[in-house]
Amino acid sequence: MLDWISSHYKSIFITIWWIYIISIGLWILLQKRSPGSTLAWILSLSFIPILGFFIYYVFGPKKISRQKLNRRRSRIMLEKLQGLWGSDLYEQPIAEKYLSLTQLSQNTTNIPMSYSLDYELYSGGQATYEALFQAIRDSQDYILLEYYIFDNDETGKVLRDLLTEKVKQGLDVYLLVDTIGSWRLTRGFMRPFVKAGGHLSYFHNLTWRRLFSLINFRNHRKLVICDGDIAFTGGVNITDTQDLRRDPNAFHDVHIKLSGPAVTWLESIFIEDWHYSSTDATLFKVTRENYKRKESIKVSDPDAYTLVNKNLYRVQVIPSGPDTDYVPILRLIVSAMHRAQHRIYLTTPYFVPDDSALMALTSAALKGLDVRILVPQRSDNIMVTWAARSWYHELIEAGVKIYEYGPRMLHTKTIVIDDHLSFIGSANFDNRSFHINFELLVLCYDKEANKAQHQEFLQALESSQRIQHHSPNFGQRMIESLARLSAPLL
Repeated sequence: MLDWISSHYKSIFITIWWIYIISIGLWILLQKRSPGSTLAWILSLSFIPILGFFIYYVFGPKKISRQKLNRRRSRIMLEKLQGLWGSDLYEQPIAEKYLSLTQLSQNTTNIPMSYSLDYELYSGGQATYEALFQAIRDSQDYILLEYYIFDNDETGKVLRDLLTEKVKQGLDVYLLVDTIGSWRLTRGFMRPFVKAGGHLSYFHNLTWRRLFSLINFRNHRKLVICDGDIAFTGGVNITDTQDLRRDPNAFHDVHIKLSGPAVTWLESIFIEDWHYSSTDATLFKVTRENYKRKESIKVSDPDAYTLVNKNLYRVQVIPSGPDTDYVPILRLIVSAMHRAQHRIYLTTPYFVPDDSALMALTSAALKGLDVRILVPQRSDNIMVTWAARSWYHELIEAGVKIYEYGPRMLHTKTIVIDDHLSFIGSANFDNRSFHINFELLVLCYDKEANKAQHQEFLQALESSQRIQHHSPNFGQRMIESLARLSAPLL
Protein backbone atom coordinates (compact mmCIF):
# COMPACT_ATOMS: atom_id res chain seq x y z
CA MET A 1 0.00 0.00 0.00
CA LEU A 2 2.75 2.37 0.98
CA ASP A 3 4.63 1.46 -2.17
CA TRP A 4 1.59 2.25 -4.29
CA ILE A 5 1.10 5.57 -2.55
CA SER A 6 4.74 6.50 -2.95
CA SER A 7 4.64 5.70 -6.66
CA HIS A 8 1.36 7.55 -7.29
CA TYR A 9 1.68 10.46 -4.84
CA LYS A 10 1.65 13.04 -7.63
CA SER A 11 -1.62 11.73 -9.04
CA ILE A 12 -3.14 11.54 -5.55
CA PHE A 13 -2.11 15.11 -4.79
CA ILE A 14 -3.52 16.41 -8.10
CA THR A 15 -6.80 14.54 -7.55
CA ILE A 16 -7.19 15.94 -4.02
CA TRP A 17 -6.28 19.40 -5.25
CA TRP A 18 -8.92 19.28 -8.00
CA ILE A 19 -11.56 17.99 -5.57
CA TYR A 20 -10.68 20.90 -3.29
CA ILE A 21 -10.82 23.44 -6.13
CA ILE A 22 -14.20 22.20 -7.37
CA SER A 23 -15.67 22.05 -3.86
CA ILE A 24 -14.60 25.49 -2.75
CA GLY A 25 -15.40 26.92 -6.20
CA LEU A 26 -18.99 25.66 -5.96
CA TRP A 27 -19.26 27.02 -2.41
CA ILE A 28 -18.12 30.47 -3.53
CA LEU A 29 -20.36 30.42 -6.63
CA LEU A 30 -23.42 29.69 -4.48
CA GLN A 31 -22.75 32.91 -2.53
CA LYS A 32 -23.81 34.85 -5.67
CA ARG A 33 -20.95 37.31 -5.47
CA SER A 34 -19.93 39.60 -8.28
CA PRO A 35 -17.84 37.87 -10.98
CA GLY A 36 -14.73 39.81 -9.94
CA SER A 37 -15.09 38.92 -6.27
CA THR A 38 -15.86 35.29 -7.08
CA LEU A 39 -12.80 35.00 -9.29
CA ALA A 40 -10.57 36.70 -6.71
CA TRP A 41 -11.63 34.29 -4.00
CA ILE A 42 -11.25 31.20 -6.17
CA LEU A 43 -7.81 32.20 -7.44
CA SER A 44 -6.57 33.20 -3.99
CA LEU A 45 -7.76 30.05 -2.24
CA SER A 46 -6.61 27.76 -5.04
CA PHE A 47 -3.08 28.15 -3.72
CA ILE A 48 -4.09 27.38 -0.13
CA PRO A 49 -5.26 23.76 -0.23
CA ILE A 50 -7.60 22.57 2.52
CA LEU A 51 -6.81 25.57 4.73
CA GLY A 52 -8.81 27.61 2.20
CA PHE A 53 -12.04 26.05 3.50
CA PHE A 54 -11.34 27.46 6.95
CA ILE A 55 -10.32 30.88 5.58
CA TYR A 56 -13.44 31.21 3.47
CA TYR A 57 -15.71 30.02 6.28
CA VAL A 58 -14.40 32.82 8.50
CA PHE A 59 -13.94 35.67 6.01
CA GLY A 60 -15.84 34.71 2.88
CA PRO A 61 -19.60 34.88 3.52
CA LYS A 62 -21.15 38.33 3.05
CA LYS A 63 -24.52 37.67 4.63
CA ILE A 64 -25.73 36.73 8.05
CA SER A 65 -28.25 33.93 7.77
CA ARG A 66 -29.20 32.47 11.13
CA GLN A 67 -28.86 35.87 12.80
CA LYS A 68 -31.32 37.57 10.43
CA LEU A 69 -34.28 36.20 12.36
CA ASN A 70 -33.01 37.65 15.62
CA ARG A 71 -32.59 41.09 14.07
CA ARG A 72 -36.09 40.90 12.55
CA ARG A 73 -37.50 40.16 15.99
CA SER A 74 -35.71 43.23 17.32
CA ARG A 75 -37.20 45.36 14.55
CA ILE A 76 -40.73 44.11 15.31
CA MET A 77 -40.29 45.19 18.91
CA LEU A 78 -39.37 48.66 17.68
CA GLU A 79 -42.52 49.27 15.66
CA LYS A 80 -44.38 50.74 18.62
CA LEU A 81 -41.50 53.09 19.35
CA GLN A 82 -41.36 54.73 15.94
CA GLY A 83 -43.38 57.53 14.48
CA LEU A 84 -43.83 59.26 17.83
CA TRP A 85 -43.00 62.64 16.40
CA GLY A 86 -46.24 62.53 14.44
CA SER A 87 -46.69 63.81 10.92
CA ASP A 88 -43.82 66.26 11.38
CA LEU A 89 -41.58 63.52 9.98
CA TYR A 90 -43.06 63.83 6.53
CA GLU A 91 -44.03 67.48 6.13
CA GLN A 92 -40.77 68.93 4.96
CA PRO A 93 -40.76 69.86 1.27
CA ILE A 94 -37.93 68.69 -0.92
CA ALA A 95 -36.91 69.35 -4.51
CA GLU A 96 -38.65 67.05 -6.97
CA LYS A 97 -35.35 65.79 -8.36
CA TYR A 98 -34.55 64.24 -4.97
CA LEU A 99 -37.93 62.60 -4.32
CA SER A 100 -36.92 59.30 -5.92
CA LEU A 101 -33.72 59.30 -3.85
CA THR A 102 -35.67 59.69 -0.60
CA GLN A 103 -38.00 56.90 -1.71
CA LEU A 104 -35.07 54.64 -2.57
CA SER A 105 -33.61 55.19 0.87
CA GLN A 106 -36.93 54.54 2.60
CA ASN A 107 -37.62 51.37 0.62
CA THR A 108 -34.18 49.90 1.38
CA THR A 109 -33.98 50.90 5.07
CA ASN A 110 -37.60 51.44 6.20
CA ILE A 111 -36.57 54.88 7.43
CA PRO A 112 -38.31 57.92 5.89
CA MET A 113 -36.88 61.35 5.42
CA SER A 114 -36.92 63.25 8.69
CA TYR A 115 -35.37 66.47 9.91
CA SER A 116 -32.93 67.74 12.51
CA LEU A 117 -33.17 70.98 14.42
CA ASP A 118 -29.36 71.24 14.42
CA TYR A 119 -26.49 70.19 12.22
CA GLU A 120 -23.10 70.88 13.75
CA LEU A 121 -19.94 69.61 12.08
CA TYR A 122 -16.89 68.95 14.27
CA SER A 123 -13.49 68.80 12.61
CA GLY A 124 -11.02 66.59 14.47
CA GLY A 125 -11.18 64.42 17.56
CA GLN A 126 -10.52 67.25 20.02
CA ALA A 127 -13.57 69.27 18.93
CA THR A 128 -15.66 66.12 18.79
CA TYR A 129 -14.74 64.94 22.29
CA GLU A 130 -15.29 68.37 23.82
CA ALA A 131 -18.82 68.63 22.42
CA LEU A 132 -19.64 64.99 23.08
CA PHE A 133 -18.43 64.91 26.69
CA GLN A 134 -20.27 68.15 27.45
CA ALA A 135 -23.50 66.70 26.06
CA ILE A 136 -23.03 63.64 28.26
CA ARG A 137 -22.47 65.86 31.31
CA ASP A 138 -25.70 67.73 30.51
CA SER A 139 -27.77 64.55 30.08
CA GLN A 140 -30.66 64.11 32.50
CA ASP A 141 -32.35 60.77 31.70
CA TYR A 142 -30.29 58.24 29.70
CA ILE A 143 -27.26 57.87 27.45
CA LEU A 144 -26.75 55.37 24.62
CA LEU A 145 -23.31 54.75 23.12
CA GLU A 146 -22.23 52.48 20.27
CA TYR A 147 -18.61 52.29 19.08
CA TYR A 148 -16.37 50.20 16.87
CA ILE A 149 -13.24 51.21 18.83
CA PHE A 150 -13.31 52.07 22.52
CA ASP A 151 -9.74 51.93 23.80
CA ASN A 152 -8.59 51.58 27.39
CA ASP A 153 -6.32 54.61 27.03
CA GLU A 154 -6.64 58.13 28.48
CA THR A 155 -9.57 59.09 26.23
CA GLY A 156 -11.34 55.86 27.10
CA LYS A 157 -10.64 56.35 30.81
CA VAL A 158 -12.06 59.89 30.75
CA LEU A 159 -15.26 58.69 29.08
CA ARG A 160 -15.55 55.61 31.32
CA ASP A 161 -15.28 57.75 34.45
CA LEU A 162 -17.77 60.27 33.06
CA LEU A 163 -20.27 57.53 32.25
CA THR A 164 -19.75 55.95 35.66
CA GLU A 165 -20.51 59.29 37.32
CA LYS A 166 -23.72 59.67 35.28
CA VAL A 167 -24.82 56.18 36.35
CA LYS A 168 -24.23 57.13 39.99
CA GLN A 169 -26.42 60.20 39.38
CA GLY A 170 -29.28 57.86 38.47
CA LEU A 171 -29.10 57.87 34.66
CA ASP A 172 -29.51 54.74 32.56
CA VAL A 173 -26.36 54.30 30.48
CA TYR A 174 -25.99 51.65 27.76
CA LEU A 175 -22.62 51.02 26.06
CA LEU A 176 -22.32 48.68 23.05
CA VAL A 177 -18.87 48.05 21.58
CA ASP A 178 -17.61 45.81 18.82
CA THR A 179 -15.74 42.77 20.08
CA ILE A 180 -12.91 42.96 17.53
CA GLY A 181 -12.58 46.73 17.20
CA SER A 182 -12.62 47.18 20.98
CA TRP A 183 -10.49 44.15 21.83
CA ARG A 184 -8.40 46.24 24.23
CA LEU A 185 -11.50 47.17 26.26
CA THR A 186 -11.36 44.55 28.98
CA ARG A 187 -14.14 43.88 31.44
CA GLY A 188 -11.64 44.69 34.17
CA PHE A 189 -11.16 48.19 32.74
CA MET A 190 -14.93 48.69 32.61
CA ARG A 191 -15.58 47.19 36.07
CA PRO A 192 -16.20 50.59 37.77
CA PHE A 193 -18.85 51.38 35.17
CA VAL A 194 -20.58 48.00 35.41
CA LYS A 195 -20.31 47.89 39.21
CA ALA A 196 -22.05 51.28 39.41
CA GLY A 197 -24.96 49.86 37.38
CA GLY A 198 -23.99 50.69 33.80
CA HIS A 199 -25.01 48.35 30.98
CA LEU A 200 -22.18 46.95 28.83
CA SER A 201 -22.47 44.60 25.87
CA TYR A 202 -20.12 43.37 23.13
CA PHE A 203 -21.39 43.12 19.55
CA HIS A 204 -20.91 39.57 18.25
CA ASN A 205 -19.16 38.52 21.42
CA LEU A 206 -16.99 35.61 20.36
CA THR A 207 -17.89 32.39 22.10
CA TRP A 208 -16.52 29.07 20.87
CA ARG A 209 -19.83 28.45 19.11
CA ARG A 210 -19.77 31.78 17.25
CA LEU A 211 -16.02 32.30 16.96
CA PHE A 212 -15.62 31.45 13.30
CA SER A 213 -19.09 32.19 11.96
CA LEU A 214 -19.40 35.84 13.07
CA ILE A 215 -15.85 37.14 13.44
CA ASN A 216 -15.93 38.83 10.02
CA PHE A 217 -19.19 40.73 10.59
CA ARG A 218 -18.24 43.80 12.57
CA ASN A 219 -20.26 46.73 13.92
CA HIS A 220 -18.41 49.75 12.55
CA ARG A 221 -20.98 52.33 13.72
CA LYS A 222 -20.19 55.30 15.98
CA LEU A 223 -23.26 56.65 17.69
CA VAL A 224 -24.08 58.50 20.91
CA ILE A 225 -27.60 59.55 21.96
CA CYS A 226 -28.36 61.75 24.96
CA ASP A 227 -31.90 61.76 26.40
CA GLY A 228 -33.34 60.90 23.02
CA ASP A 229 -32.92 64.59 22.09
CA ILE A 230 -29.45 64.91 20.54
CA ALA A 231 -27.19 62.47 18.75
CA PHE A 232 -23.59 62.32 17.59
CA THR A 233 -22.36 60.21 14.69
CA GLY A 234 -19.53 60.15 12.17
CA GLY A 235 -16.11 58.54 11.99
CA VAL A 236 -14.51 59.40 15.37
CA ASN A 237 -13.90 56.49 17.74
CA ILE A 238 -12.95 56.66 21.42
CA THR A 239 -9.18 56.50 21.29
CA ASP A 240 -6.10 58.65 21.85
CA THR A 241 -5.12 58.07 18.21
CA GLN A 242 -7.82 60.55 17.12
CA ASP A 243 -6.93 63.38 19.50
CA LEU A 244 -4.03 65.71 18.65
CA ARG A 245 -3.74 66.66 22.32
CA ARG A 246 -2.62 63.11 23.10
CA ASP A 247 -1.08 61.96 19.81
CA PRO A 248 0.78 64.30 17.41
CA ASN A 249 0.04 61.84 14.58
CA ALA A 250 -3.63 61.49 15.42
CA PHE A 251 -6.03 60.52 12.64
CA HIS A 252 -8.02 63.39 11.17
CA ASP A 253 -11.77 62.79 11.16
CA VAL A 254 -15.14 64.55 11.41
CA HIS A 255 -18.34 64.11 13.38
CA ILE A 256 -21.80 65.69 13.45
CA LYS A 257 -24.44 66.51 16.05
CA LEU A 258 -28.16 66.24 15.27
CA SER A 259 -31.26 66.97 17.33
CA GLY A 260 -35.01 66.54 17.02
CA PRO A 261 -36.99 63.85 15.18
CA ALA A 262 -33.98 62.43 13.31
CA VAL A 263 -32.64 61.27 16.67
CA THR A 264 -35.63 58.94 16.98
CA TRP A 265 -34.47 56.99 13.95
CA LEU A 266 -30.87 56.87 15.14
CA GLU A 267 -32.13 55.66 18.49
CA SER A 268 -34.12 52.88 16.84
CA ILE A 269 -30.89 51.64 15.22
CA PHE A 270 -29.16 51.54 18.59
CA ILE A 271 -32.08 49.74 20.24
CA GLU A 272 -32.09 47.11 17.51
CA ASP A 273 -28.33 46.58 17.80
CA TRP A 274 -28.52 46.43 21.59
CA HIS A 275 -31.38 43.94 21.70
CA TYR A 276 -29.75 41.83 19.00
CA SER A 277 -26.43 41.74 20.85
CA SER A 278 -27.60 41.34 24.44
CA THR A 279 -31.25 40.16 24.30
CA ASP A 280 -31.71 42.72 27.09
CA ALA A 281 -35.14 44.35 26.73
CA THR A 282 -34.80 46.86 29.59
CA LEU A 283 -33.87 49.61 27.14
CA PHE A 284 -37.34 49.47 25.61
CA LYS A 285 -38.83 50.57 28.92
CA VAL A 286 -36.32 53.40 29.32
CA THR A 287 -36.96 54.86 25.87
CA ARG A 288 -40.72 54.30 26.07
CA GLU A 289 -40.89 56.46 29.20
CA ASN A 290 -38.97 59.20 27.42
CA TYR A 291 -41.30 59.09 24.44
CA LYS A 292 -44.32 59.36 26.74
CA ARG A 293 -42.71 62.45 28.27
CA LYS A 294 -42.24 64.02 24.84
CA GLU A 295 -45.83 63.27 23.88
CA SER A 296 -47.09 64.94 27.05
CA ILE A 297 -45.03 68.04 26.26
CA LYS A 298 -46.52 68.21 22.77
CA VAL A 299 -50.05 67.90 24.13
CA SER A 300 -49.62 70.40 26.97
CA ASP A 301 -47.58 72.89 24.98
CA PRO A 302 -48.16 72.54 21.24
CA ASP A 303 -45.85 75.48 20.53
CA ALA A 304 -42.93 73.59 22.05
CA TYR A 305 -42.55 71.64 18.82
CA THR A 306 -43.79 74.20 16.35
CA LEU A 307 -41.63 74.04 13.24
CA VAL A 308 -42.48 77.38 11.72
CA ASN A 309 -39.55 79.74 11.12
CA LYS A 310 -36.99 77.20 12.29
CA ASN A 311 -33.87 76.30 10.37
CA LEU A 312 -34.59 72.63 9.72
CA TYR A 313 -32.16 70.18 8.22
CA ARG A 314 -33.79 67.52 6.09
CA VAL A 315 -31.93 64.29 6.74
CA GLN A 316 -32.28 60.59 6.14
CA VAL A 317 -30.61 57.98 8.32
CA ILE A 318 -29.11 55.11 6.32
CA PRO A 319 -28.09 51.94 8.21
CA SER A 320 -26.54 49.11 6.26
CA GLY A 321 -25.21 45.66 7.01
CA PRO A 322 -25.00 42.00 6.01
CA ASP A 323 -28.53 41.44 7.35
CA THR A 324 -30.04 43.03 4.24
CA ASP A 325 -29.87 42.12 0.55
CA TYR A 326 -30.31 45.67 -0.70
CA VAL A 327 -26.85 47.11 0.09
CA PRO A 328 -28.45 50.48 1.03
CA ILE A 329 -25.33 52.61 1.48
CA LEU A 330 -23.72 51.63 -1.82
CA ARG A 331 -27.04 51.90 -3.63
CA LEU A 332 -27.79 55.38 -2.25
CA ILE A 333 -24.27 56.71 -2.91
CA VAL A 334 -24.19 55.50 -6.51
CA SER A 335 -27.71 56.78 -7.16
CA ALA A 336 -26.83 60.20 -5.72
CA MET A 337 -23.66 60.38 -7.81
CA HIS A 338 -25.61 59.71 -10.99
CA ARG A 339 -27.85 62.68 -10.08
CA ALA A 340 -24.90 65.07 -9.73
CA GLN A 341 -24.91 68.09 -12.04
CA HIS A 342 -21.91 70.12 -10.87
CA ARG A 343 -19.52 68.41 -8.42
CA ILE A 344 -18.72 65.29 -6.41
CA TYR A 345 -16.23 65.60 -3.57
CA LEU A 346 -15.37 62.25 -1.98
CA THR A 347 -13.21 61.82 1.13
CA THR A 348 -12.34 58.33 2.29
CA PRO A 349 -9.45 56.65 4.11
CA TYR A 350 -9.92 53.43 2.13
CA PHE A 351 -10.69 53.71 -1.56
CA VAL A 352 -11.58 50.28 -2.94
CA PRO A 353 -14.55 50.88 -5.28
CA ASP A 354 -16.67 48.23 -6.89
CA ASP A 355 -17.59 48.47 -10.57
CA SER A 356 -20.80 50.46 -10.00
CA ALA A 357 -19.11 53.09 -7.82
CA LEU A 358 -16.14 53.40 -10.18
CA MET A 359 -18.45 53.88 -13.15
CA ALA A 360 -20.46 56.54 -11.31
CA LEU A 361 -17.29 58.53 -10.58
CA THR A 362 -15.76 58.24 -14.03
CA SER A 363 -19.08 58.90 -15.79
CA ALA A 364 -19.55 62.09 -13.80
CA ALA A 365 -16.03 63.25 -14.70
CA LEU A 366 -16.52 62.38 -18.38
CA LYS A 367 -19.68 64.51 -18.37
CA GLY A 368 -17.54 67.46 -17.31
CA LEU A 369 -18.41 67.54 -13.61
CA ASP A 370 -15.87 68.54 -10.99
CA VAL A 371 -15.04 65.16 -9.43
CA ARG A 372 -12.42 65.09 -6.67
CA ILE A 373 -11.25 62.23 -4.49
CA LEU A 374 -9.30 62.84 -1.27
CA VAL A 375 -7.43 59.92 0.28
CA PRO A 376 -4.53 59.64 2.73
CA GLN A 377 -1.03 59.64 1.29
CA ARG A 378 -0.46 56.50 3.26
CA SER A 379 -3.25 54.78 5.13
CA ASP A 380 -2.84 52.49 8.12
CA ASN A 381 -3.40 49.57 5.74
CA ILE A 382 -0.63 49.40 3.14
CA MET A 383 -2.53 46.83 1.06
CA VAL A 384 -5.44 49.26 0.72
CA THR A 385 -3.03 52.04 -0.28
CA TRP A 386 -1.61 49.90 -3.10
CA ALA A 387 -5.06 48.78 -4.20
CA ALA A 388 -6.36 52.37 -4.29
CA ARG A 389 -3.44 53.52 -6.45
CA SER A 390 -4.17 50.79 -8.98
CA TRP A 391 -7.25 52.82 -10.01
CA TYR A 392 -5.45 56.15 -10.27
CA HIS A 393 -4.60 55.95 -13.97
CA GLU A 394 -8.10 55.25 -15.25
CA LEU A 395 -9.61 57.80 -12.87
CA ILE A 396 -7.18 60.52 -13.95
CA GLU A 397 -7.70 59.63 -17.62
CA ALA A 398 -11.46 60.10 -17.13
CA GLY A 399 -10.90 63.54 -15.62
CA VAL A 400 -11.15 62.73 -11.91
CA LYS A 401 -8.90 64.86 -9.69
CA ILE A 402 -7.12 62.80 -7.03
CA TYR A 403 -5.53 64.30 -3.92
CA GLU A 404 -3.45 62.64 -1.21
CA TYR A 405 -3.60 64.10 2.30
CA GLY A 406 -0.09 64.32 3.68
CA PRO A 407 0.15 65.49 7.32
CA ARG A 408 -1.48 62.54 9.05
CA MET A 409 -3.74 59.57 8.48
CA LEU A 410 -7.00 60.82 6.98
CA HIS A 411 -9.96 58.96 8.51
CA THR A 412 -12.82 61.16 7.23
CA LYS A 413 -15.76 59.57 5.39
CA THR A 414 -17.82 62.21 3.59
CA ILE A 415 -19.32 62.89 0.17
CA VAL A 416 -20.46 66.31 -1.08
CA ILE A 417 -22.66 66.40 -4.18
CA ASP A 418 -23.64 69.72 -5.79
CA ASP A 419 -25.11 72.27 -3.35
CA HIS A 420 -27.62 70.19 -1.41
CA LEU A 421 -26.56 66.57 -0.98
CA SER A 422 -24.02 65.43 1.60
CA PHE A 423 -23.15 62.10 3.22
CA ILE A 424 -21.32 61.61 6.51
CA GLY A 425 -20.89 58.63 8.77
CA SER A 426 -18.89 55.50 9.48
CA ALA A 427 -18.82 53.90 6.02
CA ASN A 428 -15.60 53.78 4.03
CA PHE A 429 -15.61 53.63 0.24
CA ASP A 430 -14.73 49.95 0.12
CA ASN A 431 -16.11 46.45 -0.12
CA ARG A 432 -16.17 45.84 3.64
CA SER A 433 -18.29 48.91 4.39
CA PHE A 434 -20.59 48.30 1.43
CA HIS A 435 -21.23 44.60 2.01
CA ILE A 436 -19.86 43.20 5.27
CA ASN A 437 -19.81 45.67 8.17
CA PHE A 438 -22.77 47.17 10.00
CA GLU A 439 -22.47 50.83 9.02
CA LEU A 440 -24.33 54.11 9.44
CA LEU A 441 -24.56 57.16 7.18
CA VAL A 442 -26.58 60.35 7.39
CA LEU A 443 -27.75 61.81 4.09
CA CYS A 444 -28.60 65.51 4.34
CA TYR A 445 -30.53 67.46 1.70
CA ASP A 446 -29.71 70.88 3.14
CA LYS A 447 -27.54 73.59 1.60
CA GLU A 448 -26.01 74.73 4.91
CA ALA A 449 -24.92 71.22 5.87
CA ASN A 450 -23.49 70.74 2.40
CA LYS A 451 -21.61 74.03 2.75
CA ALA A 452 -20.04 72.94 6.05
CA GLN A 453 -18.75 69.69 4.56
CA HIS A 454 -17.65 71.52 1.41
CA GLN A 455 -15.52 73.87 3.49
CA GLU A 456 -14.07 70.96 5.46
CA PHE A 457 -13.09 69.30 2.17
CA LEU A 458 -11.43 72.44 0.79
CA GLN A 459 -9.53 72.95 4.04
CA ALA A 460 -8.16 69.40 3.87
CA LEU A 461 -7.09 70.02 0.25
CA GLU A 462 -4.75 72.76 1.48
CA SER A 463 -2.67 70.03 3.14
CA SER A 464 -2.89 67.67 0.18
CA GLN A 465 -1.04 67.05 -3.05
CA ARG A 466 -2.79 66.50 -6.33
CA ILE A 467 -1.76 63.41 -8.26
CA GLN A 468 -1.37 64.62 -11.85
CA HIS A 469 0.06 61.44 -13.32
CA HIS A 470 0.43 57.91 -12.08
CA SER A 471 3.10 55.97 -13.95
CA PRO A 472 4.56 53.40 -11.57
CA ASN A 473 7.48 51.21 -12.54
CA PHE A 474 7.08 47.53 -13.30
CA GLY A 475 7.55 46.41 -9.70
CA GLN A 476 5.04 48.94 -8.39
CA ARG A 477 2.51 47.97 -11.07
CA MET A 478 2.82 44.34 -10.05
CA ILE A 479 2.26 45.15 -6.38
CA GLU A 480 -0.71 47.41 -7.18
CA SER A 481 -2.21 44.83 -9.53
CA LEU A 482 -1.94 42.07 -6.95
CA ALA A 483 -3.48 44.36 -4.31
CA ARG A 484 -6.28 45.23 -6.73
CA LEU A 485 -6.90 41.54 -7.41
CA SER A 486 -7.38 41.03 -3.70
CA ALA A 487 -9.58 44.15 -3.39
CA PRO A 488 -12.82 42.15 -3.04
CA LEU A 489 -11.24 40.39 -0.08
CA LEU A 490 -10.18 43.57 1.75
